[in-house]
Amino acid sequence: MRRYLWRKLGGFILTALLVSFATFFILQVLPGDPARLMLGTEGSPEAYARLRRELGLDGPLVVRYLQWFSNFIRGQWGNSWRYSLPVGELVRQAFPLSFALALSAVGTAVLTALPAGMYMAARPRSFSSRLLSMGTQLGLGLPQFWVGLLLIQLFAVQLRVLPSGGSGQWGSLILPTVTLALPRTAVLSRFLRAGMLEALEQDYVRTAKAKGVPQIRVFFKHALRNGALGGVTAAGVQFAQLLAGTIVVEQVFGLPGIGQLLLAGVFQRDLPLVQTVVMLVVLLILVFDLALDLCLGLLDPRIRYD
Repeated sequence: MRRYLWRKLGGFILTALLVSFATFFILQVLPGDPARLMLGTEGSPEAYARLRRELGLDGPLVVRYLQWFSNFIRGQWGNSWRYSLPVGELVRQAFPLSFALALSAVGTAVLTALPAGMYMAARPRSFSSRLLSMGTQLGLGLPQFWVGLLLIQLFAVQLRVLPSGGSGQWGSLILPTVTLALPRTAVLSRFLRAGMLEALEQDYVRTAKAKGVPQIRVFFKHALRNGALGGVTAAGVQFAQLLAGTIVVEQVFGLPGIGQLLLAGVFQRDLPLVQTVVMLVVLLILVFDLALDLCLGLLDPRIRYD
């Protein structure tokens, strides 16, 4: 287990370094002069020079990268050029909402997909199971913004039982959670169904049945425990992706989360804000992927040996 842990940590550190350089290169080198990008073509030479000094853009590329990466690791993220506030303060205000939204969406998806996937695996040829499978296929194909608008029209405009957006009202996360959970439920239920059907075909399941082990015990102890690994992997990946993939839903429901903050920074050409948020989101995804790999290694020792 120790060797497995060190190998995963080494891969995490290497990936984080490569991603940090790619983020720096894409945001500061490819677009051209960041000062002209932020000020536009109407700025004066003095304004360009002053902004370059403020953002540390007047040095060699390697020095700029090392200085930026060192400041990022130490939590010195600078000030937002447009908001005139520390970037760390803006992130602290926006992150809890996005984290709560991602957690509630994945939790709702897991609680819904678990019984659905188990039922489709237990009765794969029944009409109701095929109907559920068709429903999951439909859930995969529906655009999230369209689902969000339909939910707003139904529950906020017509029935008036839930708020249409914002973060200061009771139940403001219910409609965004349902919007995000719908496609995740479809993905997780299909993963769970496929994993359990594969587990039910294994020799140890046939042996347990031949020994007279009760059907329900075989289903829950053997099939569910071994077939749910794919669902656990998918749930972890979905949660990591949601931390960066709620931009559209946050825009539809007017939620001041990380996604909306990043979008505002892009539109307002706020380089310190965009660079910090992008790097933070990427690091969070890497951290959750690492934690997921370690959890899977504990759940299934075969993964460590492979």
